[in-house]
Amino acid sequence: MDFLLSDPTFSMACKQFDRVAQFLDLPEKTQKIIKWPQRSLSVTFPVKMDDGKIKMFSGYRVQHHLALGPTKGGIRFDPDVTLGEISALAMWMSWKCALVGLPFGGAKGGVCCNPMEMSKKELEGLTRRYTQELIPFIGPQKDIPAPDIGTNEQIMAWMMDTYSMQVGYPVPVVVTGKPVTIGGSLGRREATGRGVAFLVKKAIEFLKISGPLRIIVQGFGNVGSVCAYQLVKEGAILVGVSDLTGALYNPKGIDYLRLVAYKEKTGKLAGFSGADEMDGVELLCQHCDVLIPAAKERVITEGIAEKLRCRILAEGANGPTTPEADSILEQRDDIFIIPDILCNSGGVIVSYFEWVQDMQSYFWSEAEVFNALCRILSGALNSVMKFSHQKKVSTRIAALSLGIKKVAEAKEMRGIFP
Repeated sequence: MDFLLSDPTFSMACKQFDRVAQFLDLPEKTQKIIKWPQRSLSVTFPVKMDDGKIKMFSGYRVQHHLALGPTKGGIRFDPDVTLGEISALAMWMSWKCALVGLPFGGAKGGVCCNPMEMSKKELEGLTRRYTQELIPFIGPQKDIPAPDIGTNEQIMAWMMDTYSMQVGYPVPVVVTGKPVTIGGSLGRREATGRGVAFLVKKAIEFLKISGPLRIIVQGFGNVGSVCAYQLVKEGAILVGVSDLTGALYNPKGIDYLRLVAYKEKTGKLAGFSGADEMDGVELLCQHCDVLIPAAKERVITEGIAEKLRCRILAEGANGPTTPEADSILEQRDDIFIIPDILCNSGGVIVSYFEWVQDMQSYFWSEAEVFNALCRILSGALNSVMKFSHQKKVSTRIAALSLGIKKVAEAKEMRGIFP
């Protein structure tokens, strides 16, 4: 396992786990059993490109544990995908599912590629071949993939179709995040972003913050854009936003609808006339009420943590804050953190709803989906706040403790086979 520890993202996840395991005083044998991924698959496969050439791609799927049920987790198509990163994301998904009470273990998958540079035909070929490699390892009661960075409803539809062709009958329940027409759930695409917005509003009530919220969103993909929309719709002022193409800042507010129209037309944020361009790191340190990192891991570093000027840090991304940054933030009582495994759990919660609907062939209204989502998020937030207050620990330690403790108890009860 030493090769995994050399990956900075997996090393970060392990540091978080080790700290919480020590806090919970978990037996050493239990720590060993629940820390390491149970199954890791690495594949290399060919795809025929539009120019007729064959290109080789590397892909992964990691199942962290199966103590509570089948594993669940997204698939990302991204140039920076590594086995270590995927293993860390699977581990975080384990604690996330346990924290919010879902009957899943954590999983994650990915292919090292740049979907922005591939045609639709090339993406379909890559998706179907990658799915073919996964078929012995996925299934409705084994492991259920979902969308993540670089993937969407169309990718999930191709995955579902490829799996169904192999078994000889339609299996909508093998993936979640599908189009509604083939068994997807209403509200699934917006679930993560709406969940982040819901928890931000709950935090505002707790902290008794008044007046229009000033928000900064790092990452303007599915999560960041939906979250921003939900908050702006209720009176928040979007003062900063960024994506891979650039960062924008306007202390008087950015017109959300104009920004969305501009990005849909150009495919980027850079060049938008309604705000000043700014360095992405500098944007994170601007004054605001709510900072929402909704992109990738390890963006809030030690140096940035000292300079943050937000009241609420709502982690829409997985692992955006490094352990070194956490040590600084724990000393700052001026920043309230909604930790990632709680803050962005809306996606997997509604994926669970989709899985249940597909299993029963009985589908819910959008109102039923979001009412159930808010009920689960509210209960999880209350549990985290209660644990944090009683044990006098940060909200991150509280959230991780609740998730890890549940997995540890399940492993202890099931024992070791044989």
